[in-house]
Amino acid sequence: MRSPTIKDVAERSQVSLKTVSRVINNETTVREGTRNKVLRAIAELGYQPDLSARSLRSARSYALGLVYDNPNPYYVIAVQSGVLSVCRESGYGLQIHPCNSNSPNLAEELVQLARHSRLAGLVLAPPMSERMELIRHLTDQGIRFVRIISAAEDPKDGYPCVFVDDRDAAYDITKHLIQLGHQRIGFLWGGEAHRSSPERFRGYESALKDYGIALDKKLIIHGDYSFDDGFRGARRLFALKERPTAIFGSNDEIAAGVLAAAKSSGLEVPYDLSIAGFEDSPFSKQSWPTLTTAKQATEEIARHATQLLISTLDEDDDADRRTVVSNKGFSPQLVIRGSTGPVRAGN
Repeated sequence: MRSPTIKDVAERSQVSLKTVSRVINNETTVREGTRNKVLRAIAELGYQPDLSARSLRSARSYALGLVYDNPNPYYVIAVQSGVLSVCRESGYGLQIHPCNSNSPNLAEELVQLARHSRLAGLVLAPPMSERMELIRHLTDQGIRFVRIISAAEDPKDGYPCVFVDDRDAAYDITKHLIQLGHQRIGFLWGGEAHRSSPERFRGYESALKDYGIALDKKLIIHGDYSFDDGFRGARRLFALKERPTAIFGSNDEIAAGVLAAAKSSGLEVPYDLSIAGFEDSPFSKQSWPTLTTAKQATEEIARHATQLLISTLDEDDDADRRTVVSNKGFSPQLVIRGSTGPVRAGN
C-alpha cells in the first residue's frame, strides 16, 4: 500500500493543497474549524509530512539537532525522548549528534553540523551548553540554539536556556542526612566538565556550613558520572581510618556504585551506611534498597528547552538573535527512600 500524500489529505478534508500546507506549517491564518478538519483527515489517513522536502521547499528548515556528551545512558534517553516528543508535535525532524566535548574543533564541528544538515537550531545539553566561548561562536555564526544548564537562577545573559537548580536540591539531600544524625558525609563528584558537579558540591558544602559541620577534604572524592567511579570512590572512603556514615553520590549511577561497594564490603544499607543519589533515574528505583535521591524532571526539562527553541524560530528572521526570551527554571525535589536512615549508635 502506498503512503498517503498531502493530496489525499486535501481531498479527504475538502480543502486546497495550500490550506493543508498552512495547517502543517502551523500558520495562524487558518480558521479553527478548517484546521480541525485537516488535522482529523491527517489522523485518519496516518499522513506523515516529508520533513526533508518541506525544508527544501521553504526558506526555513524544519529539523533540529540535539547535541550531547554524557556517559549516563538514562540521562541521554530522557533528553532524547523530551526533545523528540516536541519535534513530533511541531512537525520537526530531529538529528541526534553525540560528540566529544573536549574536541578542540567542537565549535566548527557544530557550525558545520547545522549548515550541512540544514538544521533550524540546536538543543545543547551539558557540558557544551555551559561553555560561553562556544555559545558566543555559534551566535557569531548565526546558529540558533537553546541551552540546558545547571544554575541556581536565570543567568540573564541574553542566550535562551532552561536552568536546573542543582545546588538547592543538593542542599536538601545533605540536610536530610544531617538531620538523620550523620556528621561524616562523603561526597562523590561527577564529571567536572559539567557545571552540575560544582553546583551540587556547593549545595553539600553550604548545608554542612549551616549546620556547623567542618568540611573534611578526605571525604571528598573526584570522579565521573559513572557506576564504576561510584564503586571505586566508595572503596577509597571505606579505607579511611574513620569512614563516613553516609555518602552522597552526585548522581544515581554513582550512588548505585556506592551501594554495590557497600555490599561487597559487608556493610548493611542503611544501618551501617546511608546512601543518596541525584536525578531519580531508573538506577534509584531498581537498586535494593531503593535510593534516596532528588527527582529531576529530565524529559520535561528537554521538552521545555525544545519548545523554547521553536518559539525563537517563530520570531521574525530579522529579529536580534540575542534578545532575552522566556527562560525557565526547574528545581529537583528530594525523594526519601530506603537507602538512608538514622546513624547507628557507635558509628
